[in-house]
Amino acid sequence: GHSMLQKCFGTLPQICASTQSCLEALRKIPSTSCLGFCSDVSTPDVCVILQECVCVYVLEGDSRLQCDGPSHELPKEGKIRYETLCLQQQTQSQCCCLLLVSEDNHQLFCQVRARKRWDSSLQLSSMLDSEVSSLLCVPVVSRATGQVVALACAFNKQGGQRHTEADEHKIQHCFCYTSTVLTSTLAFQKEQKLKVECQALLQVAKNLFTHLDDVSVLLQEIIVEARNLSDAEICSVFLLDQVSHELVAKVFDGGVVSDDEEFRIPADQGIAGHVAMTGQILNIKDAYSHPLFYRGVDDSTGFRTRNILCFPIKDENNEVIGVAELVNKTNGPWFNRFDEDLATAFSIYCGISIAHSLLYKKVHEAQFRSHLANEMMMYHMKVSEQEVAQLLETGLEPVDEIHPLFAEFTYTPRSLPDDNTPMGILSMFEDMGFINTYKIDLHTLARFCLMVKKGYRDPPYHNWTHAFSVSHFCYLLYKNLGLANYLENIEIFALFVSCMCHDLDHRGTNNSFQVASQSVLAALYSSEGSVMERHHFAQAIAILNTHGCNIFDKFSRKDYQRMLDLIRDIILATDLAHHLRIFPDLQRMADAGYNPRNQTHRSLLLCLLMTSCDLSDQTKGWKTTRKIAELIYKEFFSQGDLEKAMGNRPSEMMDREKAYIPELQISFMEHIAMPIYKLLSELLPGASELYERVATNRVQWTKVSHKFTVRGLPSNNSLDFLDEEYELLQSQGALGDDSHCDDTHCLNGCLDDVVGGRGQ
Repeated sequence: GHSMLQKCFGTLPQICASTQSCLEALRKIPSTSCLGFCSDVSTPDVCVILQECVCVYVLEGDSRLQCDGPSHELPKEGKIRYETLCLQQQTQSQCCCLLLVSEDNHQLFCQVRARKRWDSSLQLSSMLDSEVSSLLCVPVVSRATGQVVALACAFNKQGGQRHTEADEHKIQHCFCYTSTVLTSTLAFQKEQKLKVECQALLQVAKNLFTHLDDVSVLLQEIIVEARNLSDAEICSVFLLDQVSHELVAKVFDGGVVSDDEEFRIPADQGIAGHVAMTGQILNIKDAYSHPLFYRGVDDSTGFRTRNILCFPIKDENNEVIGVAELVNKTNGPWFNRFDEDLATAFSIYCGISIAHSLLYKKVHEAQFRSHLANEMMMYHMKVSEQEVAQLLETGLEPVDEIHPLFAEFTYTPRSLPDDNTPMGILSMFEDMGFINTYKIDLHTLARFCLMVKKGYRDPPYHNWTHAFSVSHFCYLLYKNLGLANYLENIEIFALFVSCMCHDLDHRGTNNSFQVASQSVLAALYSSEGSVMERHHFAQAIAILNTHGCNIFDKFSRKDYQRMLDLIRDIILATDLAHHLRIFPDLQRMADAGYNPRNQTHRSLLLCLLMTSCDLSDQTKGWKTTRKIAELIYKEFFSQGDLEKAMGNRPSEMMDREKAYIPELQISFMEHIAMPIYKLLSELLPGASELYERVATNRVQWTKVSHKFTVRGLPSNNSLDFLDEEYELLQSQGALGDDSHCDDTHCLNGCLDDVVGGRGQ
């Protein structure tokens, strides 16, 4: 007991064993340490009080209750019970109790009287077995704060006598020594209660966030959790309809009702409306006396509403999205300050969960719409069995029957009629050995090729004709440069498929336009970069996932995953920004020497090959190169017009009013095309002729630019005048043109037909 007294009151004189010594020791305590000491209290009484106080202090250090009662009682109740029993004996009263002051100072409550533990909802009159004949009420003051924390009450002194001043002093002296223990115990109980409630809130958060997929189920869970946390009899949750400006409730204690049965009230009426408009919590202790309460429902149903705690539910932007209403505190006369704090914390979880649930619902609906749109797109892209049968009707055509020079760099793939291009793809698959090596079903391959062809839109340049030309150049690299000596077979296969799919669903605009216009594609892919390239890859995967189009279905799981990874990386490499980033690495690889056993070297080479295939039109004759430029700038100028319509200033190459095409082409060839093919010729010696043809075309653009200057032509965007320049330069023998090809059909390349037809 002495050590515990030292904790509470500081250094004390040594407490002796005898009664007189105890009395003398207590008399030496400074007056500031207690509420006073009266000389009319007898020595035996003081000794008894001291002994009882020591017992109370012993309870402080023992987590087990040293009194009768349920084992789950809180330590506070054990101490109060011991104190009230002591007071009852010392004051010779019929009943003693301690009325604790609530945290909000609005009420007194009693949980323990003598040997009984009372429910906090009982009224004071229910605690007494007889009428009150005498009452002694003494305030208990906290030594730390000086505030009243409780009232010690003694009822009906035995023998019908009145309580005396000595009884008052006994109570004062008892709490002089135990008030600190009482306040510390109350603080401990508060912390314990907060701990339990925090744990409960964490469990609530877990329960709420596991029901985000269904708003109705989530609201039901909110009702259950709110009722359990606050010990309320009824809970209702209303969501704010911003359109109709109404509070809507369709989830009740009994379950979910249909849309026709949902309950709606104006958002500015009643208690719930007041909370929705003000965003402030409202605690009503007496519902019938509150002006906003409508008691007509109670009168018609027989239900009695005693008290209400109504609080707003807000989203992450602090905007009210709903209101929760708790009715009738079950274990107390009304909702207290602690319930308000708990409701405020609970509402945060509710707001976040409801907002995310509504967002999840929107996302889920958007996914369904996207899936439906994808199904519709695939339906219109669907390849009929008749188309497949017609393509395979005569079997696979050998490449030399398509054209004698089909496997030569001098061949212009754009000369092949559009309807013959699918067979051209199949023939290249067969000639490279992919069909036999990977056991590809011909019907699956034919369906895949036709689906890829249908997957291209019809902009001037980035269309199926371009994809076929790029794929053909990949075939030429395989046939003429011996790619099998540099790459693994599966890598060559991935490169060829990537060439076919690298511009799927191209819209005729570049990545910067997608971002600037805040398009759907930009929203999907802008955070990752290479917006269009990622979309092309996604479209390729969509086709592969279409029934009857998966040409990799015979692959092992490991090879299938590797194939998809290769296709993704190769298609992403078509972004020139990616090429410029890795160009120093490519140069270092060329300087150090290519090592086919080095995975990094093979990956870099695949990227370089893809870029060289993508720009392969620059390796053809002058007439082809010139016509390609016309198609490219037609597409560029269309984008520039869209940018102007958006109020933006397009770049020079996109602006039909400012573009100086010859100089733009010279710059492109000097800084992009020529370095690519020069590097390719360093890695693959047989590719030197490609670099030479690109260099020759660059010379022709220089001559064209000179003609602009000599004739004093403005920097217009038309290349029509080049037709006569072409004839003039060709007659002078100045063209390194398709004239390398002896075939007249190859010379002209049928490009004018392509431009006049599908190309435009």
